Amino acid sequence: MKIDPAEQGWLGEPETKAVMQALGEARFVGGAVRNALLGTPVTDIDIAVPVPPEETMRRLEAAGIKAVPTGFDHGTVTAIKNNMVFEVTSLRRDIETDGRHAVVAYTDKWEEDAARRDFTINALYAAPDGQVFDYTGGLEDLRAGRVRFVGDPRARIAEDYLRILRLFRFHAWYGKGDMDAEGLHAAAEARAGLKQLSGERIAKELLRLLACANPAPALRVMAASGILQELLPFALELARLERMAHIDAENSFLPDPVLRLAALLPDDKSVAQKVSERLKLPGADRDRLEELAGAGRFAPPSPPEVRRLLYRNGVRTFRDRVRLAWASTAPGSSAIAWRMLLTIADGWKTPRFPLSGHDVMQAGVPEGPIVGKVLAAVEDWWIENEFPEDQSVLSQKLKQAVQAHCA
Repeated sequence: MKIDPAEQGWLGEPETKAVMQALGEARFVGGAVRNALLGTPVTDIDIAVPVPPEETMRRLEAAGIKAVPTGFDHGTVTAIKNNMVFEVTSLRRDIETDGRHAVVAYTDKWEEDAARRDFTINALYAAPDGQVFDYTGGLEDLRAGRVRFVGDPRARIAEDYLRILRLFRFHAWYGKGDMDAEGLHAAAEARAGLKQLSGERIAKELLRLLACANPAPALRVMAASGILQELLPFALELARLERMAHIDAENSFLPDPVLRLAALLPDDKSVAQKVSERLKLPGADRDRLEELAGAGRFAPPSPPEVRRLLYRNGVRTFRDRVRLAWASTAPGSSAIAWRMLLTIADGWKTPRFPLSGHDVMQAGVPEGPIVGKVLAAVEDWWIENEFPEDQSVLSQKLKQAVQAHCA
């Protein structure tokens, strides 16, 4: 089989050609080959070479291509040409593994490199002209939509327990029908090994799984095999997550992994906090997940309340709450009100509160904490009364607030 360079723009780019020419005997590998064969977008370009990383660096630099030793201990060098990035890794074979890390030795044999990869569909190589090399049956598996471990599934999982999660993630993205029975059985047997993994590695795979079109079927299999409970030992809302995936598809919403995680978790802020801590989520994702805990069920609010929520919460949080609440409704229920709320949010322009602390002090309040209290009281009134612009009305309300707080 051959990849048609005319159909894959990245393959014919001058930068790609320059890097491959500099490296000599080199082949594309992994996701770039897999996605090119499937006709789906190629976002990362990985290259394999039968030389050690020191030689990779020398060849790239000799050709005037920037080379960065990003993963030198594991044989990986990043090549950068005119802002195009290529991950170049030496062919390897595993010497020792502990379920998290591997000690590797370099090789010049493509079959040995293929044998240490996780799944057959990721062990496909392509020459610069698009010629595909398959040492593990990956082409047949790709055509069948079958995600299958290379060699013995137990051995592959024992090398890195993250492969348990990768099995479900890749099936969710590329699989068809039932999961590979042998791989699933091996993953269920080894699920206790997930405790050895860092939160960051688990989060990366889980969020990638949640980003697929519909992650619910894969998550249901994870739950049935006891794997999901190892990660999220809570009463999960799988039906709500599936409902959100269907709504996303029907309305052409881009999958939002953090929002989908919020849909999956129970409406309990303490659970969101525990999950955020276990997954070591970045601050913004942590805050967002915890803010949405318990916000998933409400009826469509009235127009004045919509405006108040938009002002107080901001557009993103409001949209999150609407999509989460929509996913909490029964399948088949009307979508008109929810779509209208999102349309209102898209056109929202936040009104500017016309008073400041200076105005409060001009009204006779000395500098100090009372200034903030008076300003907050007037702003609350202003929000509740639909953001009036009449300065005389605002001045009168400010006087009343000053009297109430300074009496």
